[in-house]
Amino acid sequence: MADAASRLTTIVEELLGTPFPLRLRAWDGSEAGPTSGPVLVVRDRRALRRLMWRPGELGLARAWVAGEIEVEGDLYAALDLLSGVLWERDDERSLSVRDPRVRSAARAFVRLAGALPAPRPPAEEVPRRTGALHTKTRDRQAISHHYDVGNPFYELVLGPSMVYSCAYWDESCGLEEAQRAKLDLVCRKLGLTEGERLLDVGCGWGSMAMHAAREYGVQVTGITISREQAAYARKRIAEAGLTDRIEIRVQDYRDVRDGPFDAISSIGMAEHVGSVRYLQYAGQLHSLLAPGGRLLNHQIARRPERDETAYEIDEFIDRYVFPDGELSPLGTTVSMLEQAGFEVRDVESIREHYARTLRRWVANLEDGWDRAVGLTSPGRARVWRLYMAASAVSFERNRIGVNQILAVKTPESGAAGLPLRARTWN
Repeated sequence: MADAASRLTTIVEELLGTPFPLRLRAWDGSEAGPTSGPVLVVRDRRALRRLMWRPGELGLARAWVAGEIEVEGDLYAALDLLSGVLWERDDERSLSVRDPRVRSAARAFVRLAGALPAPRPPAEEVPRRTGALHTKTRDRQAISHHYDVGNPFYELVLGPSMVYSCAYWDESCGLEEAQRAKLDLVCRKLGLTEGERLLDVGCGWGSMAMHAAREYGVQVTGITISREQAAYARKRIAEAGLTDRIEIRVQDYRDVRDGPFDAISSIGMAEHVGSVRYLQYAGQLHSLLAPGGRLLNHQIARRPERDETAYEIDEFIDRYVFPDGELSPLGTTVSMLEQAGFEVRDVESIREHYARTLRRWVANLEDGWDRAVGLTSPGRARVWRLYMAASAVSFERNRIGVNQILAVKTPESGAAGLPLRARTWN
């Protein structure tokens, strides 16, 4: 077993057809690869068995969550280097168990790791689900997996703002100021005025509802299907003396019946809707708006595939982070909103803002690492560190983006009610 690092590096390079970009340290202490930059540490041979049984992203993710692989040095630099050889290759989809390269690598892995049964997935992994996507019951279970991990954990990661979506930065502000700027941008795009009714879909811990009620004098109905979020939001609202202006409900967007509303905000919620339900989601929000009402849909988007039928859900995200979550191209989302009857009036890409936001959240997690582990588990903390850091790199490399779409339920008269120079947002 001497020099496992060199043997493993050779296997990977033959599999990928390119030099492995990181230095690698194996469980026997041996090292191979570049002498500078971050180091990928394979602490346990079990990581190889995971890759034998599940080649690709899910096998790597399981080894990471289990603590069998680690990165020493700059995690972002390591992910950036790995992106070019693992996730942005033209032949990525050919790396399946039927690929001769994978079979050859598996035989070599067997010699390194031993032909033992597949290790059990880490406890943090969601078991494979069956049945129809995006039923109300299945959506509640998915949301609970991600959001009901304890409000103190989210306080540590997100900071006092408790806003779990992209902030809106300038060069001098901090995270709290950037999140407040985002909430205010949404309110201004919606043109909120005192006394109007706002529906906040996916209200989270109540930050948008509180900002709109306090700063713009609107009556807010916030809905979430996370009971922990709702309880936390109600407590914050009571402490702020805003219970007469804000109602928080544990309610699915499909069950809201008390429109019309003057405006609707949906910030970081539509990623959970799914393609099979998106037209229903858009139609429901359209039906809940008064004529002339505005929707601000803030949503992450992926880049379109050359062949959309070949698109596959990210296995790590699906099993460990957002079960059943889906990203769609921006054009698909705009088309769905238009099919539902909306007039799309403005689209603003704020991709770089999300990369900066995620880096700040990762720093919060790393600064409070021991507490984060105590509040959840070592595996859960590792899931979040990898998910947020990898997402930051994906935004920086333009693999994914985030957009604010302003849409109007334009009345029959055609008067949408927006200013001629709409970007003044008043």
